[in-house]
Amino acid sequence: MNTIRIRRTAVAVAAAAVLPFALAACTDSGSGTKAAPTAGAEGAAATAGSTPMDGGAAGGKPFGPACAGVPEEGAGSFDGMAKDPVATAASNNPALSTLVTAVKQAGLVDTLNNAKDITVFAPTNDAFAKIPKADLDKVLADKAALTKILTYHVVGQRLTPQQLENGSFETLQKGMVATTGSGESYKVNDTAAVVCGNVRTANANVYIIDTVLMPK
Repeated sequence: MNTIRIRRTAVAVAAAAVLPFALAACTDSGSGTKAAPTAGAEGAAATAGSTPMDGGAAGGKPFGPACAGVPEEGAGSFDGMAKDPVATAASNNPALSTLVTAVKQAGLVDTLNNAKDITVFAPTNDAFAKIPKADLDKVLADKAALTKILTYHVVGQRLTPQQLENGSFETLQKGMVATTGSGESYKVNDTAAVVCGNVRTANANVYIIDTVLMPK
């Protein structure tokens, strides 16, 4: 009888000694299992957080001497233009009024506004003024010719300044434009200088240029 009691006591003592370690092991295992998803979630959050930041850094800010003439507030400001599709954004910039008139005359407003991720080389009013009035009026009256010229100013992807350093791109008109430059100084086809570049709209990157490009 005494032997049985001694054995039961020994088993109880052993169990009491082992149980805390077993519970500790279970607790460690459980906490380890929970830690993994937490770390993963933090990693995902960090990754998700870094993507917009990288995109913003790549996008950069508008540059060029003509950017000083852009309003600081309102629909025609850089912030305002970023909220509108490209044809609408251009209509809010007084320096692009001749271009907007030409786009409307060619019936390209919806085409440009509904396009996704494009680049527009946008001639200023002064750029159009370089064309003799009789020739400009003739082009504005010829929808087919006007469409050809305007679509030659549009590339089917968003171009960054870095891509313009030594680039060649197919336009919506199916012709090619060549770009060169660096920093804040770029040219298109060696004839048109970018006077305000990297202007973002809801669906396009815009590079305002000082000369109308002519398809070859």
